[in-house]
Amino acid sequence: MAMGTSSAGAPPAGASPKGASARRRRRWRWLLPAVLALAVLAAAVLFAERRDVLPAAEECHVVTAAGEVVLDPTQASNAAVIAAVARSRNLPERAVTIALATALQESHLENMEGGDRDSIGLFQQRPSQGWGTARQIADPVYTANKFFDGLVKVPGYSRLPLTEAAQTVQKSGFPQAYAKHETDATVLAGSLTGREAESLGCTVDGAAPVAAASPRVGRDGLTGGARRIAAQVRRDFGRTVAVRAAAGGRALELLPSGEGAAARRGGWAVAHWAVARAADLGVASVAYGGAEWRTGGSSGAWRAGGEQAPAGRVLVTAGG
Repeated sequence: MAMGTSSAGAPPAGASPKGASARRRRRWRWLLPAVLALAVLAAAVLFAERRDVLPAAEECHVVTAAGEVVLDPTQASNAAVIAAVARSRNLPERAVTIALATALQESHLENMEGGDRDSIGLFQQRPSQGWGTARQIADPVYTANKFFDGLVKVPGYSRLPLTEAAQTVQKSGFPQAYAKHETDATVLAGSLTGREAESLGCTVDGAAPVAAASPRVGRDGLTGGARRIAAQVRRDFGRTVAVRAAAGGRALELLPSGEGAAARRGGWAVAHWAVARAADLGVASVAYGGAEWRTGGSSGAWRAGGEQAPAGRVLVTAGG
């Protein structure tokens, strides 16, 4: 018997090992591009729908005719306090612009625990220089009032170059540094004083109140969350904004002082304040002028319709 390979591993008659290999290569030639195309398509879909797939970053966008500014919720909240304190004192928009530019330079609108030597807070004021105690200066309402105390003593401050007005109050070692923040401060002031309607929106994590929930309502007609917001409204705006309970105690109706165009501007100032402070005060929604803002949205923008506020009032709903 002739010696040879076993017939078990032999290819069928007419088959060629080289032919089988060629067929496999041809199969991969069209299969691999198809797989890659599907992967690219899936990536494109995920990118287009990324706001529904990935959580949006918490941030606030302010867009006016003067430009656009992006802040984190803490910065936006501090800016809103400064503007509200100015309103409580009936100060003009220029005062707000000067104060915001100063705070942007001194602290980037962060309530800093320390700085140069014993400097503290939004304006980096120093206890050793008579601005108050460290605890007082760490309070944004107090420190904003102290800045405005100094500003209103500057003759003709609203007509002075911003750097000169700010420096007269601050006495900084770098007086010209305030100028680089004037554009951003102008954008923020236009929104936070209410001159630019629907110009401030924030993306804030959180959910709207659950209708079935029944949080405890106190003797003042407010839930704990609404009471906290009401207290801060009174502290930031003083007597320039009236507050009353609404919607079962979870919501507030806020009525700014003024009439006509001034009242409408005041309404947007309060509405933007509530959105800017939503993250730290637990605000779930804000409605004013036929538009509504809510937490948990991917864009943070105002939308037409939704919850409607009574005429001339800002409706703010607490998350609890």
